Amino acid sequence: MSRLLSTLRSSQLVARFQRCCGLFPAGDEGCCGGDPVEGARDCGACNGAGALHRTAAAGSGPGPQGCTQKYIVKNYFYYYLFKFSAALGEEVFYITFLPFMHWNIDHSVSRRMTIIWCIVMYIGQVSKDILKWPRPLSPPVIKLEMRTVAEYGMPSTHAMAATAISFSFFSGTVNHYKYPFELGLAAAFVFSTLVCLSRLYTGMHTVLDVIGGALISAVLLVLLYPAWDTIDHLLFTSPFSPLLCLVVPLVLCYNYPKLDYYSPTRGDTTIILGAGGGAAVGCWLNNQCAAPAHTSANFQLGFPLITSKVMLVMLARFFVGMLVILLTRWLMKSVALGLLGYWFKFPIGDLEAQRRLEVEVPYKFITYSSIGFSATVLVPLLHELLGLM
Repeated sequence: MSRLLSTLRSSQLVARFQRCCGLFPAGDEGCCGGDPVEGARDCGACNGAGALHRTAAAGSGPGPQGCTQKYIVKNYFYYYLFKFSAALGEEVFYITFLPFMHWNIDHSVSRRMTIIWCIVMYIGQVSKDILKWPRPLSPPVIKLEMRTVAEYGMPSTHAMAATAISFSFFSGTVNHYKYPFELGLAAAFVFSTLVCLSRLYTGMHTVLDVIGGALISAVLLVLLYPAWDTIDHLLFTSPFSPLLCLVVPLVLCYNYPKLDYYSPTRGDTTIILGAGGGAAVGCWLNNQCAAPAHTSANFQLGFPLITSKVMLVMLARFFVGMLVILLTRWLMKSVALGLLGYWFKFPIGDLEAQRRLEVEVPYKFITYSSIGFSATVLVPLLHELLGLM
């Protein structure tokens, strides 16, 4: 067993997967000459005509990373497939997919997915900074992401989130929509698998990190599934729900495990809990005001009934909603940083000051809880005003 675990933690295993998918390190000699530059350019001089040269972050562990490494892409299909798959575990996916679900498909499913997402991600983020397992060594691994290279590796929160999102969506819709059970299960499996493999391709996790993340998420889903209805009902109806949904996440963010250097994990966790808390308060308020909701009854006969007209309405809701979200993000971030900068005496553009605990947690929590609230309250009201209900 120890030998198996050692193999699964091996950086060489990740490097072999990258090589099998056509991702190779560029040699120091004969590789287009000069210093590496950010971006891509075709070069026929290195390891075959048409190879794609880029630069990537290098380093063997968490902490500040200042160097880069050249790499060559020989298989464009895997490169773009896994880069896209990696984005399915980033903020850009959560801030689009979850609101789209809420505005167009089913409020109850989106609420439960958000609850699961927050719980799973908090446990994963905290586990990283408690276990402190390093990411794969570079070299031999090529690391394609600069931002997350400073984080620890175990477990992979991309794998956790992908597993939680895909299978909670499947379990929440399979009994309300007329689609084959096997098709839904296969789609959830493919989605989570692609995200998991992308973490190996980008060199950000070992095989054990990915397997551990997926298993932890699966266990949490099984444990939480029987309590979904109870949790959802309490958050949706309890008079103490707003206080619970804002105070508890904020306390958890302030008491996040401390590291010897700055890592984006605390900030990312604050974003997730803030968005989830704001959305929960918005859903509670909608219930108290008996606000109209897009329920699964609108679509329960199945996806074949989604006509071009319905698609246009759904897209209109989405783009109107995203505009409100982006404006809310810009406005609340500016206001929060302005007030905190005045209170703690630092300029708004000071990135080092923004990383301090007393600044990062409140400004990100205020910003993203406002986004969650806007997505669940203001956007549906605007949809109704515009006749998009």
